[in-house]
Amino acid sequence: MFEYSKKPKILVIGDLILDQYLWGHSSRISPEAPVPVIDITSKNFSLGGAGNVIRNLNSLGAKVEVVSVLSECSTSKKLKGLLKGLKIKTHLFTQKDHIASKKTRVFSSKSQVLRFDSEDKLDLSSSMEIKIINKISSKIKEFDCVIISDYGKGVISKNISKSIIKISNSLSKKVLVDPKGTDFIKYKDCYLLTPNKKEASEALKINLEVKNNIKPALLKLKNDLKVNVPLITLGADGIAYYDRGVRILPTASKEVFDVTGAGDTVISALSFAIASGARLEEAIKFSNIAAGIAVGKIGTAEVSIQEISKFMLDQDSLSENEKISNIKNASNNGKKIVFTNGCFDIIHSGHIKYLEEAKNCGDILVVGINSDSSVKKLKGPDRPIINESDRVKVLSSIKYVDFVLVFNEKTPLKLIKLIRPDVLVKGGDYKNKSIVGRSFAKETRTLSFIKNKSSSKIIKRIMKI
Repeated sequence: MFEYSKKPKILVIGDLILDQYLWGHSSRISPEAPVPVIDITSKNFSLGGAGNVIRNLNSLGAKVEVVSVLSECSTSKKLKGLLKGLKIKTHLFTQKDHIASKKTRVFSSKSQVLRFDSEDKLDLSSSMEIKIINKISSKIKEFDCVIISDYGKGVISKNISKSIIKISNSLSKKVLVDPKGTDFIKYKDCYLLTPNKKEASEALKINLEVKNNIKPALLKLKNDLKVNVPLITLGADGIAYYDRGVRILPTASKEVFDVTGAGDTVISALSFAIASGARLEEAIKFSNIAAGIAVGKIGTAEVSIQEISKFMLDQDSLSENEKISNIKNASNNGKKIVFTNGCFDIIHSGHIKYLEEAKNCGDILVVGINSDSSVKKLKGPDRPIINESDRVKVLSSIKYVDFVLVFNEKTPLKLIKLIRPDVLVKGGDYKNKSIVGRSFAKETRTLSFIKNKSSSKIIKRIMKI
Protein backbone atom coordinates (compact mmCIF):
# COMPACT_ATOMS: atom_id res chain seq x y z
CA MET A 1 0.00 0.00 0.00
CA PHE A 2 2.87 2.35 0.77
CA GLU A 3 6.62 1.99 0.95
CA TYR A 4 8.78 2.83 3.94
CA SER A 5 12.55 2.73 4.07
CA LYS A 6 13.06 3.38 7.77
CA LYS A 7 11.43 2.49 11.04
CA PRO A 8 9.38 5.55 12.05
CA LYS A 9 10.08 6.92 15.51
CA ILE A 10 6.91 7.61 17.50
CA LEU A 11 6.37 9.08 20.96
CA VAL A 12 3.36 7.80 22.92
CA ILE A 13 1.98 9.77 25.86
CA GLY A 14 -0.91 8.39 27.87
CA ASP A 15 -2.46 6.14 30.50
CA LEU A 16 -0.88 2.72 31.01
CA ILE A 17 -3.34 0.01 32.03
CA LEU A 18 -2.67 -3.57 33.06
CA ASP A 19 -4.95 -6.08 31.33
CA GLN A 20 -5.40 -9.39 33.14
CA TYR A 21 -7.13 -12.32 31.46
CA LEU A 22 -8.59 -15.24 33.39
CA TRP A 23 -9.37 -18.23 31.18
CA GLY A 24 -11.60 -21.14 32.12
CA HIS A 25 -14.79 -23.05 31.42
CA SER A 26 -18.19 -23.45 33.00
CA SER A 27 -20.33 -26.53 33.39
CA ARG A 28 -22.68 -25.50 36.18
CA ILE A 29 -24.70 -22.63 37.65
CA SER A 30 -23.87 -21.33 41.10
CA PRO A 31 -26.28 -22.46 43.87
CA GLU A 32 -25.80 -19.03 45.45
CA ALA A 33 -27.03 -16.94 42.51
CA PRO A 34 -28.13 -17.48 38.86
CA VAL A 35 -24.61 -17.04 37.50
CA PRO A 36 -22.17 -19.52 35.91
CA VAL A 37 -19.32 -20.93 37.95
CA ILE A 38 -16.08 -20.46 36.01
CA ASP A 39 -13.29 -22.94 36.68
CA ILE A 40 -10.15 -20.89 35.98
CA THR A 41 -7.46 -22.90 34.19
CA SER A 42 -4.97 -20.18 33.24
CA LYS A 43 -4.26 -16.47 33.35
CA ASN A 44 -2.07 -13.97 31.55
CA PHE A 45 -1.23 -10.26 31.58
CA SER A 46 -0.73 -7.73 28.80
CA LEU A 47 -0.25 -4.00 28.32
CA GLY A 48 -3.51 -2.12 27.93
CA GLY A 49 -4.51 1.47 27.33
CA ALA A 50 -1.57 3.41 25.94
CA GLY A 51 0.37 0.18 26.48
CA ASN A 52 -1.69 -1.52 23.78
CA VAL A 53 -0.83 1.34 21.41
CA ILE A 54 2.84 0.70 22.20
CA ARG A 55 2.47 -3.03 21.58
CA ASN A 56 0.87 -2.42 18.18
CA LEU A 57 3.52 0.10 17.13
CA ASN A 58 6.25 -2.28 18.27
CA SER A 59 4.65 -5.14 16.31
CA LEU A 60 4.45 -2.96 13.18
CA GLY A 61 8.16 -2.22 13.47
CA ALA A 62 8.20 1.35 14.76
CA LYS A 63 10.74 2.71 17.23
CA VAL A 64 8.65 3.65 20.24
CA GLU A 65 9.19 5.64 23.41
CA VAL A 66 6.57 6.26 26.09
CA VAL A 67 5.85 8.98 28.65
CA SER A 68 3.47 8.10 31.48
CA VAL A 69 2.87 8.12 35.22
CA LEU A 70 2.85 5.06 37.48
CA SER A 71 3.23 4.42 41.19
CA GLU A 72 4.96 1.98 43.51
CA CYS A 73 2.05 -0.51 43.57
CA SER A 74 2.20 -4.13 42.40
CA THR A 75 0.24 -3.27 39.23
CA SER A 76 2.83 -0.62 38.34
CA LYS A 77 5.65 -3.12 38.86
CA LYS A 78 3.91 -5.58 36.54
CA LEU A 79 3.46 -2.87 33.90
CA LYS A 80 7.13 -1.92 34.12
CA GLY A 81 8.09 -5.56 33.64
CA LEU A 82 5.92 -5.86 30.52
CA LEU A 83 7.40 -2.65 29.09
CA LYS A 84 10.89 -3.94 29.77
CA GLY A 85 10.03 -7.07 27.82
CA LEU A 86 9.31 -4.95 24.74
CA LYS A 87 12.77 -3.39 25.03
CA ILE A 88 11.51 0.12 24.44
CA LYS A 89 12.70 3.35 26.04
CA THR A 90 10.43 4.59 28.82
CA HIS A 91 10.08 7.94 30.59
CA LEU A 92 7.97 7.02 33.61
CA PHE A 93 7.14 9.42 36.42
CA THR A 94 6.18 8.15 39.88
CA GLN A 95 3.31 9.46 41.94
CA LYS A 96 3.13 7.89 45.36
CA ASP A 97 -0.13 6.90 47.09
CA HIS A 98 -1.63 5.99 43.73
CA ILE A 99 -2.85 2.64 42.38
CA ALA A 100 -2.34 2.02 38.64
CA SER A 101 -5.34 0.92 36.57
CA LYS A 102 -6.00 -2.80 36.13
CA LYS A 103 -8.77 -4.43 34.10
CA THR A 104 -9.54 -8.09 34.71
CA ARG A 105 -11.53 -9.97 32.09
CA VAL A 106 -12.96 -13.44 32.71
CA PHE A 107 -13.44 -15.76 29.74
CA SER A 108 -15.36 -19.01 29.53
CA SER A 109 -14.75 -21.01 26.36
CA LYS A 110 -13.44 -17.91 24.54
CA SER A 111 -16.47 -15.78 25.50
CA GLN A 112 -16.04 -12.88 27.90
CA VAL A 113 -18.48 -13.24 30.79
CA LEU A 114 -17.24 -10.60 33.22
CA ARG A 115 -14.90 -7.63 33.63
CA PHE A 116 -13.92 -5.92 36.84
CA ASP A 117 -11.66 -2.90 37.24
CA SER A 118 -9.33 -1.71 39.95
CA GLU A 119 -8.07 1.85 39.67
CA ASP A 120 -7.38 5.14 41.37
CA LYS A 121 -7.53 8.01 38.88
CA LEU A 122 -4.61 10.42 38.96
CA ASP A 123 -4.90 14.01 40.03
CA LEU A 124 -1.61 15.46 38.85
CA SER A 125 -0.02 18.26 40.81
CA SER A 126 1.20 21.39 39.01
CA SER A 127 4.80 20.41 39.73
CA MET A 128 4.24 16.93 38.21
CA GLU A 129 2.64 18.48 35.11
CA ILE A 130 5.65 20.77 34.67
CA LYS A 131 8.06 17.82 34.93
CA ILE A 132 6.11 15.85 32.31
CA ILE A 133 5.81 18.84 29.93
CA ASN A 134 9.53 19.61 30.26
CA LYS A 135 10.42 15.98 29.46
CA ILE A 136 8.12 15.94 26.43
CA SER A 137 9.41 19.32 25.26
CA SER A 138 12.98 18.02 25.32
CA LYS A 139 12.07 14.83 23.40
CA ILE A 140 9.50 15.73 20.72
CA LYS A 141 11.98 16.99 18.14
CA GLU A 142 13.48 13.47 17.95
CA PHE A 143 10.25 11.87 16.70
CA ASP A 144 8.37 11.59 13.41
CA CYS A 145 4.99 12.00 15.13
CA VAL A 146 3.30 11.98 18.54
CA ILE A 147 0.34 9.98 19.88
CA ILE A 148 -1.83 11.10 22.78
CA SER A 149 -3.57 7.98 24.12
CA ASP A 150 -6.11 9.32 26.60
CA TYR A 151 -7.99 6.75 28.67
CA GLY A 152 -9.25 9.30 31.17
CA LYS A 153 -7.10 8.00 34.02
CA GLY A 154 -5.40 11.34 34.66
CA VAL A 155 -2.13 11.37 32.71
CA ILE A 156 -3.57 13.53 29.92
CA SER A 157 -4.69 16.60 31.84
CA LYS A 158 -5.91 19.69 29.95
CA ASN A 159 -2.61 21.44 30.57
CA ILE A 160 -0.53 18.49 29.36
CA SER A 161 -2.68 17.90 26.26
CA LYS A 162 -2.63 21.54 25.20
CA SER A 163 1.12 21.81 25.85
CA ILE A 164 1.93 18.67 23.81
CA ILE A 165 -0.08 19.95 20.84
CA LYS A 166 1.37 23.46 21.03
CA ILE A 167 4.98 22.25 21.28
CA SER A 168 4.49 19.67 18.51
CA ASN A 169 2.85 22.14 16.13
CA SER A 170 5.70 24.61 16.65
CA LEU A 171 8.10 21.88 15.48
CA SER A 172 5.82 20.70 12.61
CA LYS A 173 5.25 17.34 14.33
CA LYS A 174 1.84 15.75 13.75
CA VAL A 175 -0.16 14.88 16.89
CA LEU A 176 -2.70 12.06 16.63
CA VAL A 177 -5.20 11.79 19.49
CA ASP A 178 -7.36 8.92 20.73
CA PRO A 179 -9.72 10.94 22.97
CA LYS A 180 -11.73 10.18 26.09
CA GLY A 181 -14.55 11.98 27.87
CA THR A 182 -16.88 14.68 26.62
CA ASP A 183 -14.50 17.66 26.70
CA PHE A 184 -12.69 17.55 23.37
CA ILE A 185 -11.55 21.18 23.62
CA LYS A 186 -8.28 20.03 25.21
CA TYR A 187 -7.39 18.39 21.87
CA LYS A 188 -7.87 21.60 19.85
CA ASP A 189 -5.39 22.09 16.97
CA CYS A 190 -4.26 18.44 16.88
CA TYR A 191 -3.58 16.90 13.47
CA LEU A 192 -5.92 13.92 13.72
CA LEU A 193 -8.63 12.94 16.22
CA THR A 194 -10.08 9.39 16.34
CA PRO A 195 -13.16 9.14 18.60
CA ASN A 196 -15.47 6.17 18.19
CA LYS A 197 -19.14 6.71 17.39
CA LYS A 198 -20.26 6.68 21.03
CA GLU A 199 -17.52 9.07 22.17
CA ALA A 200 -18.20 11.50 19.33
CA SER A 201 -21.98 11.38 19.91
CA GLU A 202 -21.59 12.23 23.60
CA ALA A 203 -18.93 14.91 23.16
CA LEU A 204 -20.64 16.65 20.24
CA LYS A 205 -24.21 15.97 21.38
CA ILE A 206 -25.05 14.63 17.94
CA ASN A 207 -26.85 11.32 17.38
CA LEU A 208 -24.53 9.38 15.09
CA GLU A 209 -26.92 6.46 14.81
CA VAL A 210 -28.48 8.73 12.17
CA LYS A 211 -26.12 8.47 9.18
CA ASN A 212 -26.96 11.97 7.92
CA ASN A 213 -25.41 13.34 11.11
CA ILE A 214 -21.92 12.04 10.31
CA LYS A 215 -21.04 15.00 8.10
CA PRO A 216 -22.08 17.72 10.60
CA ALA A 217 -20.21 15.84 13.35
CA LEU A 218 -17.00 15.74 11.32
CA LEU A 219 -17.36 19.39 10.32
CA LYS A 220 -17.91 20.37 13.95
CA LEU A 221 -14.64 18.66 14.90
CA LYS A 222 -12.87 20.35 12.02
CA ASN A 223 -14.27 23.86 12.44
CA ASP A 224 -14.72 24.15 16.20
CA LEU A 225 -11.61 22.25 17.29
CA LYS A 226 -9.45 23.10 14.25
CA VAL A 227 -8.64 19.41 13.79
CA ASN A 228 -6.81 18.91 10.51
CA VAL A 229 -8.27 15.44 9.94
CA PRO A 230 -11.41 14.58 11.95
CA LEU A 231 -12.08 10.84 11.93
CA ILE A 232 -14.80 8.77 13.61
CA THR A 233 -14.65 4.99 13.88
CA LEU A 234 -18.11 3.54 13.20
CA GLY A 235 -17.64 -0.05 14.39
CA ALA A 236 -19.19 -2.47 11.90
CA ASP A 237 -19.83 0.43 9.49
CA GLY A 238 -16.11 1.21 9.09
CA ILE A 239 -14.36 4.59 9.37
CA ALA A 240 -15.68 8.06 8.48
CA TYR A 241 -13.32 10.99 7.94
CA TYR A 242 -13.28 14.42 6.37
CA ASP A 243 -10.81 15.25 3.62
CA ARG A 244 -12.26 17.76 1.14
CA GLY A 245 -15.56 16.04 1.77
CA VAL A 246 -16.93 13.18 3.87
CA ARG A 247 -15.49 9.78 3.10
CA ILE A 248 -16.55 6.46 4.61
CA LEU A 249 -14.33 3.42 4.35
CA PRO A 250 -16.26 0.16 4.94
CA THR A 251 -14.99 -2.15 7.65
CA ALA A 252 -12.24 -4.58 6.69
CA SER A 253 -13.25 -7.08 9.38
CA LYS A 254 -14.18 -10.56 8.22
CA GLU A 255 -15.29 -11.88 11.61
CA VAL A 256 -15.60 -10.08 14.93
CA PHE A 257 -14.60 -11.89 18.12
CA ASP A 258 -13.67 -9.02 20.44
CA VAL A 259 -13.58 -5.24 19.84
CA THR A 260 -11.32 -4.67 22.86
CA GLY A 261 -8.49 -2.31 21.92
CA ALA A 262 -9.63 -1.77 18.32
CA GLY A 263 -9.24 2.00 18.74
CA ASP A 264 -5.64 1.48 19.89
CA THR A 265 -4.94 -0.48 16.71
CA VAL A 266 -6.45 2.26 14.53
CA ILE A 267 -4.35 5.07 15.97
CA SER A 268 -1.20 2.92 16.04
CA ALA A 269 -1.54 1.95 12.38
CA LEU A 270 -2.47 5.50 11.37
CA SER A 271 0.58 7.01 13.06
CA PHE A 272 2.87 4.29 11.68
CA ALA A 273 1.65 4.88 8.12
CA ILE A 274 1.68 8.69 8.32
CA ALA A 275 5.14 8.73 9.93
CA SER A 276 6.30 6.41 7.12
CA GLY A 277 5.22 8.93 4.50
CA ALA A 278 1.89 7.43 3.43
CA ARG A 279 -0.81 9.62 1.95
CA LEU A 280 -3.83 10.16 4.20
CA GLU A 281 -6.07 7.82 2.19
CA GLU A 282 -3.40 5.11 2.26
CA ALA A 283 -2.89 5.53 6.01
CA ILE A 284 -6.61 5.27 6.77
CA LYS A 285 -7.01 2.20 4.58
CA PHE A 286 -3.97 0.64 6.28
CA SER A 287 -5.41 1.34 9.75
CA ASN A 288 -8.82 0.00 8.73
CA ILE A 289 -7.26 -3.30 7.67
CA ALA A 290 -5.27 -3.46 10.93
CA ALA A 291 -8.43 -2.88 13.00
CA GLY A 292 -10.28 -5.54 11.00
CA ILE A 293 -7.58 -8.06 11.91
CA ALA A 294 -7.52 -6.96 15.58
CA VAL A 295 -11.25 -7.51 16.17
CA GLY A 296 -10.84 -11.04 14.82
CA LYS A 297 -8.71 -11.82 17.87
CA ILE A 298 -9.62 -12.18 21.52
CA GLY A 299 -8.53 -9.46 23.95
CA THR A 300 -6.20 -6.54 23.30
CA ALA A 301 -4.08 -7.83 20.45
CA GLU A 302 -1.27 -6.40 18.39
CA VAL A 303 -1.26 -6.62 14.60
CA SER A 304 1.88 -7.15 12.51
CA ILE A 305 2.93 -5.94 9.07
CA GLN A 306 2.95 -9.59 7.97
CA GLU A 307 -0.73 -10.00 8.93
CA ILE A 308 -1.71 -6.81 7.12
CA SER A 309 0.25 -7.88 4.03
CA LYS A 310 -1.44 -11.29 4.08
CA PHE A 311 -4.86 -9.65 4.36
CA MET A 312 -4.04 -7.41 1.41
CA LEU A 313 -3.18 -10.45 -0.66
CA ASP A 314 -6.67 -11.81 -0.07
CA GLN A 315 -8.15 -12.00 -3.57
CA ASP A 316 -11.64 -11.04 -2.38
CA SER A 317 -10.42 -7.69 -1.07
CA LEU A 318 -8.51 -6.51 -4.16
CA SER A 319 -9.45 -5.31 -7.61
CA GLU A 320 -7.43 -6.43 -10.64
CA ASN A 321 -5.67 -3.04 -10.74
CA GLU A 322 -4.84 -3.26 -7.01
CA LYS A 323 -3.38 -6.73 -7.51
CA ILE A 324 -1.17 -5.53 -10.37
CA SER A 325 -0.11 -2.49 -8.31
CA ASN A 326 0.83 -4.73 -5.38
CA ILE A 327 2.76 -7.10 -7.65
CA LYS A 328 4.77 -4.19 -9.04
CA ASN A 329 5.41 -2.84 -5.53
CA ALA A 330 6.64 -6.26 -4.46
CA SER A 331 8.96 -6.36 -7.47
CA ASN A 332 10.28 -2.88 -6.69
CA ASN A 333 11.00 -4.03 -3.16
CA GLY A 334 13.22 -6.84 -4.39
CA LYS A 335 10.72 -9.72 -4.48
CA LYS A 336 11.16 -12.30 -7.25
CA ILE A 337 7.94 -12.49 -9.29
CA VAL A 338 6.92 -15.81 -10.84
CA PHE A 339 4.16 -16.05 -13.45
CA THR A 340 2.29 -19.02 -14.81
CA ASN A 341 -1.08 -19.47 -16.47
CA GLY A 342 -3.75 -21.94 -17.48
CA CYS A 343 -7.49 -22.64 -17.52
CA PHE A 344 -7.45 -24.49 -14.18
CA ASP A 345 -10.98 -25.70 -14.86
CA ILE A 346 -11.05 -28.64 -12.46
CA ILE A 347 -8.25 -28.51 -9.90
CA HIS A 348 -6.47 -31.83 -9.30
CA SER A 349 -3.33 -33.04 -7.52
CA GLY A 350 -1.23 -32.40 -10.61
CA HIS A 351 -2.13 -28.72 -10.44
CA ILE A 352 -1.19 -28.53 -6.75
CA LYS A 353 2.21 -30.13 -7.39
CA TYR A 354 2.80 -27.82 -10.33
CA LEU A 355 1.90 -24.70 -8.36
CA GLU A 356 4.15 -25.77 -5.50
CA GLU A 357 7.10 -26.13 -7.88
CA ALA A 358 6.26 -22.79 -9.52
CA LYS A 359 6.19 -21.04 -6.14
CA ASN A 360 9.62 -22.43 -5.33
CA CYS A 361 11.00 -20.52 -8.33
CA GLY A 362 10.65 -17.18 -6.54
CA ASP A 363 8.88 -15.14 -3.85
CA ILE A 364 5.52 -14.14 -5.33
CA LEU A 365 3.51 -16.52 -7.53
CA VAL A 366 1.07 -14.87 -9.94
CA VAL A 367 -1.36 -17.16 -11.74
CA GLY A 368 -3.11 -15.95 -14.87
CA ILE A 369 -6.32 -17.81 -15.74
CA ASN A 370 -8.38 -17.77 -18.91
CA SER A 371 -11.76 -16.06 -18.59
CA ASP A 372 -14.87 -18.11 -19.36
CA SER A 373 -15.05 -16.69 -22.90
CA SER A 374 -11.35 -17.41 -23.43
CA VAL A 375 -11.75 -21.03 -22.30
CA LYS A 376 -14.65 -21.51 -24.74
CA LYS A 377 -12.47 -20.26 -27.59
CA LEU A 378 -9.76 -22.77 -26.67
CA LYS A 379 -11.73 -25.81 -25.57
CA GLY A 380 -15.21 -25.50 -27.06
CA PRO A 381 -18.71 -24.34 -26.02
CA ASP A 382 -19.07 -26.91 -23.21
CA ARG A 383 -16.13 -25.53 -21.26
CA PRO A 384 -15.36 -24.36 -18.68
CA ILE A 385 -17.12 -26.62 -16.21
CA ILE A 386 -16.30 -24.19 -13.37
CA ASN A 387 -16.92 -20.46 -13.94
CA GLU A 388 -14.06 -17.97 -13.66
CA SER A 389 -15.25 -16.47 -10.35
CA ASP A 390 -15.20 -19.87 -8.66
CA ARG A 391 -11.88 -20.78 -10.31
CA VAL A 392 -10.36 -17.58 -8.88
CA LYS A 393 -11.62 -18.44 -5.39
CA VAL A 394 -10.32 -22.01 -5.53
CA LEU A 395 -6.88 -20.95 -6.78
CA SER A 396 -6.70 -18.11 -4.25
CA SER A 397 -7.20 -20.57 -1.41
CA ILE A 398 -4.13 -22.59 -2.42
CA LYS A 399 -1.24 -21.62 -0.15
CA TYR A 400 1.34 -21.45 -2.96
CA VAL A 401 -0.65 -18.82 -4.90
CA ASP A 402 -0.28 -15.10 -4.07
CA PHE A 403 -2.28 -13.45 -6.87
CA VAL A 404 -4.81 -14.65 -9.44
CA LEU A 405 -5.48 -12.52 -12.54
CA VAL A 406 -8.06 -13.18 -15.27
CA PHE A 407 -7.32 -12.52 -18.96
CA ASN A 408 -9.81 -12.55 -21.85
CA GLU A 409 -7.45 -13.25 -24.75
CA LYS A 410 -6.42 -16.74 -25.88
CA THR A 411 -2.94 -16.14 -24.46
CA PRO A 412 -1.70 -14.11 -21.45
CA LEU A 413 0.71 -12.06 -23.59
CA LYS A 414 -0.72 -8.66 -22.53
CA LEU A 415 -0.65 -9.70 -18.87
CA ILE A 416 2.94 -10.93 -19.03
CA LYS A 417 4.00 -7.75 -20.82
CA LEU A 418 2.33 -5.68 -18.08
CA ILE A 419 3.83 -7.62 -15.15
CA ARG A 420 7.24 -8.47 -16.69
CA PRO A 421 7.93 -11.35 -14.28
CA ASP A 422 11.35 -12.48 -13.19
CA VAL A 423 10.44 -16.10 -14.00
CA LEU A 424 7.90 -17.33 -16.55
CA VAL A 425 6.88 -20.91 -15.75
CA LYS A 426 5.17 -23.49 -17.95
CA GLY A 427 4.48 -27.20 -17.65
CA GLY A 428 6.76 -29.92 -18.99
CA ASP A 429 4.50 -30.42 -22.01
CA TYR A 430 5.81 -27.06 -23.30
CA LYS A 431 9.39 -28.25 -23.42
CA ASN A 432 10.91 -27.48 -26.85
CA LYS A 433 7.78 -25.46 -27.76
CA SER A 434 7.35 -21.74 -28.32
CA ILE A 435 6.28 -20.08 -25.05
CA VAL A 436 4.19 -16.94 -25.29
CA GLY A 437 5.62 -13.91 -23.48
CA ARG A 438 9.10 -15.28 -22.80
CA SER A 439 10.72 -12.12 -24.23
CA PHE A 440 9.13 -10.09 -21.38
CA ALA A 441 10.48 -12.32 -18.62
CA LYS A 442 14.02 -12.42 -17.28
CA GLU A 443 13.93 -16.22 -17.24
CA THR A 444 11.71 -19.00 -18.58
CA ARG A 445 11.44 -22.43 -16.98
CA THR A 446 9.55 -25.59 -17.87
CA LEU A 447 8.70 -27.80 -14.94
CA SER A 448 8.54 -31.59 -14.85
CA PHE A 449 5.54 -33.09 -16.65
CA ILE A 450 3.10 -34.95 -14.42
CA LYS A 451 1.64 -37.91 -16.32
CA ASN A 452 -2.01 -38.97 -16.24
CA LYS A 453 -3.15 -35.72 -14.57
CA SER A 454 -5.55 -33.77 -16.77
CA SER A 455 -8.83 -31.88 -16.27
CA SER A 456 -9.99 -33.01 -19.71
CA LYS A 457 -9.42 -36.67 -18.81
CA ILE A 458 -11.30 -36.23 -15.53
CA ILE A 459 -14.25 -34.67 -17.37
CA LYS A 460 -14.32 -37.52 -19.91
CA ARG A 461 -14.35 -40.09 -17.12
CA ILE A 462 -17.24 -38.29 -15.41
CA MET A 463 -19.19 -38.16 -18.69
CA LYS A 464 -18.94 -41.96 -19.00
CA ILE A 465 -20.47 -42.56 -15.57
